[in-house]
Amino acid sequence: MGRAEARKAQQQRGARRAPSGRAKGAEGGGGSGKRTGIRRFFTWKKILSAFFGMILLMMAAAVVLYFSVNEPTDPNKQATLQSNTYRWSDGSIMANTGKMNREIVSLDKIPQDVRTAFIAIENKSFYQDRGIDLMGVARGLFNTVRGKGTAGGSTITQQYVKNYYLTQDQSATRKLRELVISLKVDQRMEKDDILAGYLNTNFYGRNAYGIQAAAQAFYGVDAGQLTLEQGAYLASVIQAPSQYDLATAGPNGTRLVNIRFNAVLDNMVEMGKLDPEKRKGMTLPPPIKPKPRPGMDGQKGYLVQAANDELNKQHIEDAEIAAGGWNITLNVDKDKQSALEKAVHDELESKLDRKDTKNRPQDQSVQAGATSVDPKTGAVVAMYGGVGLEEKSESNALRTDYQPGSTFKPIVLASGLENGSNTQDGKPITPNALYDGTSKRPVVGSKIPFNPQNQDNRNFGTPMMSVQEATNYSVNSVYAQMIVDVKPQNVKKTALALGMKDREGWPEDKPAMALGTMSANTLEMAGVYATLDNHGKKVTPTIVKKAEHKDREFAPQQGVGSQAVSRKTADTVTKVLQGVVEDEGGSGNKVRSSAYEAGGKTGTTESNVAAWFTGYTPELVTVVAMFGEDPTTHNQVTLTGTAGLGRAGGSSFPASIWRAYTLAALKGVDTGKFQLTEAEMGAVQTPSRSASPTPSTSPSSSPPAATTSPTTSPTPPTTSPTPTKTGTSPTTSTSPSPTNTKTGGPKPPDPPILSENDGR
Repeated sequence: MGRAEARKAQQQRGARRAPSGRAKGAEGGGGSGKRTGIRRFFTWKKILSAFFGMILLMMAAAVVLYFSVNEPTDPNKQATLQSNTYRWSDGSIMANTGKMNREIVSLDKIPQDVRTAFIAIENKSFYQDRGIDLMGVARGLFNTVRGKGTAGGSTITQQYVKNYYLTQDQSATRKLRELVISLKVDQRMEKDDILAGYLNTNFYGRNAYGIQAAAQAFYGVDAGQLTLEQGAYLASVIQAPSQYDLATAGPNGTRLVNIRFNAVLDNMVEMGKLDPEKRKGMTLPPPIKPKPRPGMDGQKGYLVQAANDELNKQHIEDAEIAAGGWNITLNVDKDKQSALEKAVHDELESKLDRKDTKNRPQDQSVQAGATSVDPKTGAVVAMYGGVGLEEKSESNALRTDYQPGSTFKPIVLASGLENGSNTQDGKPITPNALYDGTSKRPVVGSKIPFNPQNQDNRNFGTPMMSVQEATNYSVNSVYAQMIVDVKPQNVKKTALALGMKDREGWPEDKPAMALGTMSANTLEMAGVYATLDNHGKKVTPTIVKKAEHKDREFAPQQGVGSQAVSRKTADTVTKVLQGVVEDEGGSGNKVRSSAYEAGGKTGTTESNVAAWFTGYTPELVTVVAMFGEDPTTHNQVTLTGTAGLGRAGGSSFPASIWRAYTLAALKGVDTGKFQLTEAEMGAVQTPSRSASPTPSTSPSSSPPAATTSPTTSPTPPTTSPTPTKTGTSPTTSTSPSPTNTKTGGPKPPDPPILSENDGR
């Protein structure tokens, strides 16, 4: 092989060994191999350099932060004695909450298993960590930045630092200071001393700061006498003191505190601090009834309770309130409050004999609650919570474990008007629309069968009657059909817009919802009716006029908002509710007076366990409710037999209280008239169908079934309800033709009958 051939062979071998990219580059004339575009900036070397640079920068910032934040030498001012002042709307003092309830005890005075209970639920690594939980802190900071509070991850050391040195402020700055100070405190103090400080500074509810005060408040014993189960409950309650206090907790609070209580014990088993067999027999021990603090006598304690509840909803926690330093002015008018208390006493309490358990057993179970609101501002001007905190620790005005009954019916009508709904005949639902008033009449158009009984099993109409009449006499069969026509989901939407709350168990798809089978309280029902009174503008009842604290800003809740329903809807419903009061046979006729114009609605729940009267004048909206509650078991029981009488419906004691209070509250006031400029009663309708399902036979002991419109109803044949001096009186069409509410075919079997939820 010659030299030329050898060089050629060598070049070929070199070409085969060359990288493919370089060869391609050579072919394209660009074989330099240099990186182009964004790849020049994001190399692995540069990414790693930036990452480690960021780590070093964060470490440097942490060092600077550590040395720039000094450990406080004195406790924060909220850890010292302060009190809260509550004032009437005119600025005069109503109550002082008194000194902070705290007694410091040493760790050796607290049983070992009780200490372990707190560690088990709050910080299982307490004796091993350095005072902080980095993952927990990161989670808490992330939640704070997102505006979701500081939930998650605080160690016992951090909580002690927050309680003793800092404040309950939820800012990221406070969280960072807490982190640094916790590291320093952990280095300086023994773990047992930190634990003792933590147990002595926690807020447990019932104005109890520290475990000694909590042991006395919840179980009437010293801290050293607490059992493990009692300690586990106290370790559970600190997460949400007002919500988890079993003496006042609602169903959800009871459920949550039981979950947390069981978690305490399960964690102790996991830690090897509790025998699994012993754990199986442990149950949550109920606390004793709370005792009212000095100055919290009468209704004052309930008013303070309601004010604190509203502050909670404005994101001011119980611990912040109980720490003191607040000057809180309520919207409650001293004179109206006195008038409401007197009305309850005169019209109810004076007629009960709570001591005669043998002859008047029902009187022991009677509870009353009421809320009165200015519809133009939303201000709660008076509230009645019960016989007093010592006897009844939960305010009856705020309780949500009872149903509102037929006071819900106007919301069904409002929804029908607002949504332009039609009857089964295709005619618009208006106050003059016609419905079948036969008792136990099966509803048409619902997948869920329902045939409610009217009060006393009474039939109304021939069988047709107007919506106005059906509202006056609180006819269940009419409103059960109406909610099917409007659709329950639409009615729920309207109810929430008006101010009701979407609580667990709302019967959204059932026609029984028309009879008020969800839960409610007097405060929110006052808001619903105040919204109607205020021509459809949303009214949110508010009891706090202003709250001042030098370390905390507070913006009062706005009482009046935007339009919840149209003015036409609101004015029309108000006009209908005037008929309930003005009609001689109307369920609300008992409150009629020449001193004011009024509209209202009665409500009596299934088995007569609750009775309501909700009424309003242009100046004042007031809801009065009675509840039957067994004083021992706290189960719901009937009100029938109250004061030695028969059935206690909404038109009995509640209506009497409402009238007495309203007359006193408006005394000397130049009362006005409803300005119902957009009320629309609708055209008078004529029945167009044949016979309805066979009507029930009324019991011989009840009033005879009506074969025409009730005799108390006025009789002009062609006009809409005619205004009277202070309201409207309904009229009906003279056409006697009955209607068929079925579409043909055999009569369906009667579904189970729900006990009447009338309002008379």
